[in-house]
Amino acid sequence: MLDGSDRSITLAVRALRAGSLVAVPTETVYGLAADASNPVAVSRVFAAKGRPADHPLIVHLATGASLARWARHVPEQASRLAEAFWPGPLTMVLERHPSVLDVVTGGQDTVALRVPAHPVAQRLLRAFGGGLAAPSANRFGQVSPTTACHVCDGLAGSVELVVDGGTCEVGVESTIVAFEGDEVVILRPGGVTGEAIAGVLGRPASSAARDTVRAPGMLASHYAPATALELCSDGGVARRAAALASLGKRVGVLSLERTEAPGAAAVWDAGGDMAAFARSLYHHLRQADVEALDVLVVALPPDEGLGAAVRDRLRRAARRPAP
Repeated sequence: MLDGSDRSITLAVRALRAGSLVAVPTETVYGLAADASNPVAVSRVFAAKGRPADHPLIVHLATGASLARWARHVPEQASRLAEAFWPGPLTMVLERHPSVLDVVTGGQDTVALRVPAHPVAQRLLRAFGGGLAAPSANRFGQVSPTTACHVCDGLAGSVELVVDGGTCEVGVESTIVAFEGDEVVILRPGGVTGEAIAGVLGRPASSAARDTVRAPGMLASHYAPATALELCSDGGVARRAAALASLGKRVGVLSLERTEAPGAAAVWDAGGDMAAFARSLYHHLRQADVEALDVLVVALPPDEGLGAAVRDRLRRAARRPAP
C-alpha cells in the first residue's frame, strides 16, 4: 500500500502507464484505475471486478480543459455545471469522441466524465497526463470502498497498487447527469445534490424515468452487503428491530437520528448529521457483515439533499437478498 507522497504518485503513474491497475482515492469512493486509452488495461478492470462488459466506466480527468479530447459535443448546460462543480462529485454523460474506446463506454455512443476533487487523485491525474477509467474498487455489485483497507479486503490479488488517501469525505458515489435537448436529467443522485444543480441551472433537473445501464451504478441491485437489509420509515425502526429480535434474529439498526432499539445487537446513528450519515454509510454496511448480523434495519433519511443519494443506495442494496 502506498501513501500520497510524491514518490508514491511517481510509482502509481509508472504502473498505470505499464497497463497495471491502481486503486486511487477520490472524495466519493476509492476507484480502480486503469489507463483509459489502453484497451488491455481497461479490460483488466472488468475482470478484476467481475463487471458486465456492457456496463460503462467513468473516465476521470485532471481538469475540464481536456473535454474536447473525450466528448464530441459539450452542451451549454454541461459547461455551466462543470464550472460550478468541477473538481467535485459530478459525472456528466456526453456524446463520446470517436477516439474513445468501446471498452470504456460499454459500446455506447456516450462517455461518462468527471474531474475528482481529492488532492491525491488530482496530483495523480496531473502527473499521469491522461484519462483514467476508474469504477469503484470493489467486486461488482458489492459495497463500495471508502478506505484503502476496504479495497485490500475486497480486491486482494487483483490490483497491483493501492494509494491510501484516507477516508473518503463524501462517502457515496458521484451524481450522474445526462443531457437531452435543453433538459438535464439526473441518472443517479450523488455527492452533488439536485437542489445545488437546480441552483446553477435556474430550474430543477429531471429524474431518470427508469433504471438503465447507460451509466454506472444504475442496476436495480447494487452496493449490497451479505447481510439482509430492511428499510423502514424513521418511526418504525425500533418496533421492527424488536420484532425481529424476538424471533431470534441478530439485528442491527442504522439511522440518521438518535435511535433507541433495545434488543438490537448493534445500533449506529449519525446524530442527525446527513453528511456524516452519507460518509459512514458503506462503513456500516460492511460492519453489518463483520458483526454477523442477520438483518440490518435502516431508517430511510429524508428524500432531499444528500438524503436522496443515500436512499438510492439503500434501496438498491436492499434488493439483493442475503445468500
